Amino acid sequence: MANAVLKVHGMDCIDEVRAIKSEMRGKVPEDQLHFDVLNEKLIVTLTGTRIDQTEAIALIKKSGFKAEPWESYITKDSSESFFGRYGQSLMASGSALFLITGYTIHAYMDGWLDALSGGEYTANHVYPLSSIILYCFAIILGAWFVFPKALNALKRFRADMNLLMVIAVIGAITLQQWFEAAAVSTLFALALLLESWSVGRARKAIKSLMSLAPETARFYADDSIVEKPLGQIEIGTICLVRPGERIPFDGKITKGNSYINEAPITGESLPVEKNVGANIYAGTINGDQTLEFEVMKSVQDSTLARIISMIEDAQSRKAATEQWVEKFAARYTPIMIGFAILIAILPPLLFNGDWSRWFYEALVILVIACPCALVISTPVSIVAGLSRAARNGILIKGGNYLERPAKVRVIAFDKTGTLTKAKPAIQEVVPLDNHTKEQLLANAAALEINSDHPLAKAIISHTKSQKIKFETAESFEIIQGKGAQGLINGKRYWLGSHNFVHDNLSKDEACIVHDKALEFENQGHSVVVIGCDDHICGLISIADEIRNEAYDTIQRLKLLGVEKLIMLTGDNEGTARTVAAKLKIDYKAQLLPEDKVSYVQQLRDQYEHVVMIGDGINDAPAMATAEFGVAMGVAGSDAAIETADIALMSDELSKLPWLIQHSKNTINIIKQNIYFAIGVKAVFIVLALLGLATLWMAIAADMGASLIVIFNGLRLLRMRKT
Repeated sequence: MANAVLKVHGMDCIDEVRAIKSEMRGKVPEDQLHFDVLNEKLIVTLTGTRIDQTEAIALIKKSGFKAEPWESYITKDSSESFFGRYGQSLMASGSALFLITGYTIHAYMDGWLDALSGGEYTANHVYPLSSIILYCFAIILGAWFVFPKALNALKRFRADMNLLMVIAVIGAITLQQWFEAAAVSTLFALALLLESWSVGRARKAIKSLMSLAPETARFYADDSIVEKPLGQIEIGTICLVRPGERIPFDGKITKGNSYINEAPITGESLPVEKNVGANIYAGTINGDQTLEFEVMKSVQDSTLARIISMIEDAQSRKAATEQWVEKFAARYTPIMIGFAILIAILPPLLFNGDWSRWFYEALVILVIACPCALVISTPVSIVAGLSRAARNGILIKGGNYLERPAKVRVIAFDKTGTLTKAKPAIQEVVPLDNHTKEQLLANAAALEINSDHPLAKAIISHTKSQKIKFETAESFEIIQGKGAQGLINGKRYWLGSHNFVHDNLSKDEACIVHDKALEFENQGHSVVVIGCDDHICGLISIADEIRNEAYDTIQRLKLLGVEKLIMLTGDNEGTARTVAAKLKIDYKAQLLPEDKVSYVQQLRDQYEHVVMIGDGINDAPAMATAEFGVAMGVAGSDAAIETADIALMSDELSKLPWLIQHSKNTINIIKQNIYFAIGVKAVFIVLALLGLATLWMAIAADMGASLIVIFNGLRLLRMRKT
C-alpha cells in the first residue's frame, strides 16, 4: 500500500497536527504526512517507510487520537449517538447555565451581605458556598472535552491551547478567583463550539460538491425502466435522465437533444446545447427534454469525482503563508509561555511586586497567547478560496497554487485553442472570371465533402450555413500534400494551396492570383484556390479566428498589473504577427515544443513569476517549466486535469483575470487575519502588563478574534467581483 488515508477524530487544530508529527518523527518523513485539518483527514505516504497502515494508526493512538481507515469511516453506519452529536453543545450550554446561575446568586448575596455588614463584606470579599459549587460545575462541564487533551499534552511535555486553558483555570482557582476560573472554562467551551460550527461551513463548501450527483440512476432493462444506486450500474449502460434532473454519470448522448446547465462543472452561466454524440458530465443539470445516454465512466472516475478528489487533496498542499503561520506558531507558543513565567516571577523578585497580582497577569497572558485564531484563519481562507474557484469552474490543485496567480508578472499563451478558437473559418471569398461567391463555394464544397481536413470542414460548414446547395464531385482524387480534383457536372475542377497553383498552371495564369494570395498569407490566412481546366475560378481565405473574449481579457490582465503578455506558437511568422498585432501583445513564432520550454525558462530567469496557459497536453513541457501552468477547457479530459497546476474547466479565457483577482483577494484576506490576530494579542498583552485585563476578557477576546478571522476567510465563498 503506497498511501494510508486515515480519519483522525479530534484533529482540528495545529496543536494536534504537531502532536502526531512528533509521534511519527523518525518513522515517517514529515513531507510524507499530508494533513487536512478541516476534514480530520491524514494521508500518510508509506513508500520508503518501515511501517504499514496498522502501525500508523497505532502511532496516532499513542499521540492521543483515535484513527481509522478513511474508507471504513465513510462506508460505516454514519448515525451518531445523541451525545456524540450534541455532547459539545450540551456541555457548553450547561457550563454557561451554571456560570450565570452562580454569578446571579453571587451578586445577590454580595448585595444582601454587604448591607447587613455595613460594607465590611465587600472589603473582605468571600464567595458564597452555593456559588462556588455552581462555578465548579461550570468548570467541569466547560472543560469536559479540554481536560483529556491537556493531560495528554502534559504527558508529552507539549504545550497546546488546551493545556494553556487548564493552567489558567487551575491558576484562577489557586487564587480563589472562582468566577474567573468558571468564566474561562465556559467561554473556552463556547469558543470551541462556535469555532466548530463556523469551520463546519468551510467543510460544507466541499461537501456541497459531493451532493451534485444524484444517488440513483434510471436505465432500461427488459423493456422497462429500472432505478438503482449508481454503484450498481456498469459502463456501457443506456441511462435515462428526465427534464430538470441532475445527470448521474459522464456519458455520451444516444437519443434526444437538450440544453445542459454545466455551471457545477465548468462555471459556465449559460446552458449549452447538446445533441446526439455530445459528451455530458455527472453533476450537470438537464434542461427541458428527456435524454438517453451511454455511461462512459464509472461514478468514481467521473469528472465531478475527480474535481472533488483534487480539491480534497489540494488542502494538503499548503500555501506559503500557511506554512509560515505554522512555523511561527510553533515558536510563538513556547516563547509566550516563557514570557508568562517571567511576568509571574520577575516583578515580585526585582520590584517587590505582589505575587498574586503578577501570577494573575501571567495567567491572562497565557490565555491570550493561545495561537488558535492565528492558525485556524489561514486554512479556512484557503479552503474557502479553493471551493469558490471550483464553483466558478476553476480547479486549483493546492493552496500553494492558489497564492501564485496574485504574483504573476508574465503570462505566456499558446495560440491555437487558447487565444484562438482552434476552428478555422472562412474570412473572405474572392470569385474571379465571372463566377459568383455562391458558385465558388458550391464547387469547393463539392470537392471537399469527402475530406476530413480542418480547412475542408470550414468550407463545408460555411457553405451549409449560407444554405448553398452543392453536388458531390465524381472521380474525386486527393493529390497528396497539394490539393484535390474531381468532376462536377462532367467538368474537371481542382482546388489547392497557393503553391499548388504554380504547379498546376502556367506562370502567367498563376500571377493572376499570386498577389492576392500573398496578401492573405501575410495576414496569417490559409489560401485555397479553386480552378478548372481553362481558368481560375477564385480564392477562399481561411483563418483560425481570435476568441471574442480575448481582446477584453488581455486588457483586464494589463489592468491587473501583468507586465508582459506573450504568445508562443509553432505557426508561421505571418499568422503569429497578425494575431499578436490584433491583441497588442508580444509573440514568438515557429517554435518547437523544446523551443517553448527554453523561452519560458528565459522568462523565468528574468521575471521569476511566469505562467504558461495552454491545452494542458501539447504544452505540458512548457507548463511544467513555468512557475505554474493553466490548462483551458479540460472538462472531461483526464490527461489535461492531471497535467496542469490550475485547470479552467470551461473553454473561457475570461476566467484568467478572475483567477488572478481571486488569488489577490485570498492573499489580502489572509494578511488581514494575520495582522488582526497578532494585533489583538499585542493589545491584550499590554493591557495585562498595565493590570487592565482580566482572564474572562482575554478568553472573550481570543474567542472573538477566532470567529472574526474565520468569518472573514469565509467571505471568499461569496466574492464574485473581478
